[in-house]
Amino acid sequence: MDEVLADVGPRLKAIRQARSCTLAALSEITGISMSTLSRLESGLRKPSLELLLPIAHAHQVPLDELVGAPPVGDPRVRLKPVKHGDLMVVPLTQQPGGLQAFKMVIGTDRSTPDPCTHEGYEWMYVLSGTLRLVLAEHDVLLKTGEVAEFDTRQSHWFGSTGQAPVEILSLFGPQGERMHVRAKPRSASS
Repeated sequence: MDEVLADVGPRLKAIRQARSCTLAALSEITGISMSTLSRLESGLRKPSLELLLPIAHAHQVPLDELVGAPPVGDPRVRLKPVKHGDLMVVPLTQQPGGLQAFKMVIGTDRSTPDPCTHEGYEWMYVLSGTLRLVLAEHDVLLKTGEVAEFDTRQSHWFGSTGQAPVEILSLFGPQGERMHVRAKPRSASS
């Protein structure tokens, strides 16, 4: 931490000089005294957000550039799939409780209905393939792009048709929370 802070001063000076900006001009723009700016650049004053934010704004640079933050690294999200026999579940939400999102890939072995009930509310979107949904007395086939939603206290089961795997997105509210879908934007007067 001390090493990172020690490098801030010289970096501030280099950025200011590269922009041909004087301490007096930077002081006028930021409202920070020339002596404080000079002490920051020479390392005699520790940088703080209160000082760095106006300087970053004045130079039109991200705060990361002033402090020399390390690059974030690989931007890919590393999801951890969970396999249950012929069902692969990829949790898309990380926080516990509340609405949960999952991507599921259901193989052809999961094609024999075994209905269950539990608390909650589920919304499913078929990404690819054909999903078989048995819901109470209904036996429905959902194709790519189709959606179903239901109270999971009803007897239900879902799986493949046995012909090919099916891929779905699922939003599940364990306490019966429902998804709020808006078909069109609200008008300005609403």
